[in-house]
Amino acid sequence: QVQLVESGGGLVQPGGSLRLSCAASGFTFSSFAMSWYRQAPGKERVLVAAIAAAGDASDYADSVKGRFTISRDNAKSTVYLQMNSLKPEDTAVYYCKARSVFADRRSYWGQGTQVTVSS
Repeated sequence: QVQLVESGGGLVQPGGSLRLSCAASGFTFSSFAMSWYRQAPGKERVLVAAIAAAGDASDYADSVKGRFTISRDNAKSTVYLQMNSLKPEDTAVYYCKARSVFADRRSYWGQGTQVTVSS
C-alpha cells in the first residue's frame, strides 16, 4: 500500500522556522522525484520545491528561493522541506508528491500538513 505521510507542520511566528517531513512507503522511493506543493485557502495548489530522484538537482518557486531547502534521504525514504524566515503568506496546507521517473509517470500525494505563520 502506497503511503506518503507528512509531518512537522504547526503554528510559528513570522521569521521562524519549521522542517516538514514526508515519509514514503509502498513504492521504490529512489525511483521517484519528490516535490512539495502548498495550497492556501481559496487558492490553487502550487509547486513550492522539487528534487530529483537521486537528490542531485532541485528547484524552487521564486517566492521561497533562499528561504526553503528541499532534501531527501533515500535510505529512509523521506523527503524534507526546511523552511526558514517564514512569512504570513507561507500559511497553507503543504503536500508532498511523488512522481515516477519512468514512462508511466505514476504519481502519489500525501494528505497534507497545515503550516500557519502568525503572531
